[in-house]
Amino acid sequence: MLKDIIIAIQAYFQAHRFIREQKLWRWIIVPGILYALLFGVSLVYFSQTSTTFIEWFILKTGLRSWVERLNNGSLSFLLAMGTLLVWLISLLFYFSLFKYLFLIVGSPIFSYLSEKTEAIMEGREIPFSFSQLLHDMKRGILLAIRNSFWQTIYVLTILILSFIPVVGWLTPFMALLIECYYYGFSMLDYSMERMNMSVPRSIAYISNHKGLAIGNGMVFYLLHLLPVIGWILAPSYAVVAATISIHPIKKADQAITDSAPSVL
Repeated sequence: MLKDIIIAIQAYFQAHRFIREQKLWRWIIVPGILYALLFGVSLVYFSQTSTTFIEWFILKTGLRSWVERLNNGSLSFLLAMGTLLVWLISLLFYFSLFKYLFLIVGSPIFSYLSEKTEAIMEGREIPFSFSQLLHDMKRGILLAIRNSFWQTIYVLTILILSFIPVVGWLTPFMALLIECYYYGFSMLDYSMERMNMSVPRSIAYISNHKGLAIGNGMVFYLLHLLPVIGWILAPSYAVVAATISIHPIKKADQAITDSAPSVL
C-alpha cells in the first residue's frame, strides 16, 4: 500500500506538468474558483456555528460547571482537549458533506476532465455523447451518496470514540484517513467507469489499490493548507492526478487480460 501512496503523491507533480504542457488551465481555474468561494464562505459559517453548538452542549450537560467545581487541572485539560477534538472531527464531517455536494454538482466537469486526460495520454480524440454525459452524472451522484453514507457512519463512530481520554486523541487522524480514502476513491472511479466496471466491481478494484485512493486524498487535503490558491487547484488537480496514477495499472491489467489464453 505504501508504494501506491507514493505513486499517488508523485502523480500530483506529473499532473502539474501535464496541465501546463496541455494548457488545461480553463478546466482547472473555472471550477476551482467556484469551489474556493463556496468552501471559504461555508468554512467561516461552519466554524462559528460549530463553536457555538459545542459551548452550548458543554453548558447544558453541566460538564463545565462540574469541572470547575472539582477545580482539577487534569480534568480541565481533558475537557479542553475533548472540546478541540470534537470540533476538529465535526469540521472534517462538514468538509465531507461539502465535498460530496460539490462532487455531485461538478461530476460532469470532473468526468470530462478525467476522460480528456486519458485521451491525451493515449493520443486519441474524445467523441462527445450527451447520453454518456448523463450516465456519468448519474453514476457520480449515486457513488457520492453511497460514499457519503458509509463515511458518515464511520465518522460518527469516531466521534463517539473521541470522548474517551487519550484514545480519543487519535480520532482526528483516523477520521482524516477515512476522508482521504473516500475522496480518492471518487477521483479514481472516473477511470473505473471508462473500464465499464459496475460500482461493486469498482469498489473491489480500488480496495486492492487503497494506497492510490489514500495518497490522492492526502495531497488534496494538504493543498487546502495553502489558502485560495490551494483551494482553487485542489479539486481538478486531484482528478488529473488520479487518472495519471491509475493509467499504468489499467494498462498492465489489460495486457494481462489480452495475453491470457481463452477457455473454450
